[in-house]
Amino acid sequence: MRPILLRSLLFVPGNNWRLIESAKKIVEADAIILDMEDAVPIDDKETARWFVRDAVRELKDAGHFVVVRVNSISSNLMEEDLKHVVQEGVDAIMLPKAESREDVVKLEELLAKEEGLKGLASISVIPLIESARGVLNACEIALASKRIIALAFGAADYLRDLGRSYFTLSPEEYELLFPRSQLVLASRNAGIAAIDTPYLGLIIDLEGVARESKLALSLGFRGKMCIHPSHVRIINEVFTPSEKEVESAKKIVDAYEKAAEQGLGATSVEGRMIDKATYDQAKELLTLIEMLRRKRRT
Repeated sequence: MRPILLRSLLFVPGNNWRLIESAKKIVEADAIILDMEDAVPIDDKETARWFVRDAVRELKDAGHFVVVRVNSISSNLMEEDLKHVVQEGVDAIMLPKAESREDVVKLEELLAKEEGLKGLASISVIPLIESARGVLNACEIALASKRIIALAFGAADYLRDLGRSYFTLSPEEYELLFPRSQLVLASRNAGIAAIDTPYLGLIIDLEGVARESKLALSLGFRGKMCIHPSHVRIINEVFTPSEKEVESAKKIVDAYEKAAEQGLGATSVEGRMIDKATYDQAKELLTLIEMLRRKRRT
């Protein structure tokens, strides 16, 4: 599967054309998530279907990676959602309330049906894990389909599932340490990215966004979702390697490849042992930087 730049993923309500139009100009976001689920009242679901259908091509023309969050399987709205929105230009479908392998398989069946009818190539999938059951089944969910490019974490619904409110979340966010770690491990095991929850604090609390983004990065997440454009730049800064890290990665790759040519399985750089795992990590970092450079050129 080709590497994909997913540092920042911005939610945009699918029933709000003004915000959809605004999203076209937010070129810094690595992905735009057109939301047909939680951001849309039940009476506006049909409006969202038509708006999202029309918005996909405009967002693609503006150079965006387009994700559509459809309604959950249990809502009985997903099949109709997919009939409207599966089209050329949709890069991924986000599956909310993902709790099992069977949920992913069901989505995959519905996607394949629509793709077949419309002669489309395979659309990627991002399961959104938002419950205790989903967290416990994260490994099987991550491996449920070759379409899956990332696992995403929804902390608000997860806390509600546990009978908690995110308004009572501790400053250290200890309550979310296990589910976050579980998602990262499941994603890494499957060779895909882990995407962190949107920041649940005040929208204007940019320091909080930065702090939580750094926490997510330290746990192994590759990116973070957000619900406000002002968070995009901060998230990108946190999840973009520094110049020092890039230079270090280049040295590691160069030294290891030279050692490999000599039949050595390990070497050292600046006094630190370098092996295959370190080399692979450095290559991943340089791949991320190359994707970022390509994005800036387009």
